[in-house]
Amino acid sequence: AKALVDMAQALQEAGCFAIVLELVPEEVAALITERLSIPTIGIGAGAQCDGQILVLHDLIGMSPGWSPRHAKRYAEVGELIRQCVATYAQEVRDGKFPTREHATHMAPEELQRLHQLLRGEGS
Repeated sequence: AKALVDMAQALQEAGCFAIVLELVPEEVAALITERLSIPTIGIGAGAQCDGQILVLHDLIGMSPGWSPRHAKRYAEVGELIRQCVATYAQEVRDGKFPTREHATHMAPEELQRLHQLLRGEGS
């Protein structure tokens, strides 16, 4: 733990603008935060860090039934996402998506001109 505190100090002295403390024991992260003048950003390192990181996939519950110990799930969107993707894939297979409204179109006169050019009419 002392080596970690010393390393954080050395990183600050070397010019780092911030330090990420990932899965560092909360007590050690608090000591490092207290001793440094640059921000500490924690991920699973406790509330004493100057800032916090939480991986979006963990935050919104994309992995069914599992989260890292240091993560808090604020929603369970994983199943909803899986259902949306399955519906999309089925609609593509069934020819229901995309429809004409989901495509980009040329102005009729531009399309006519393109056909003329492809037939060799004009330049």
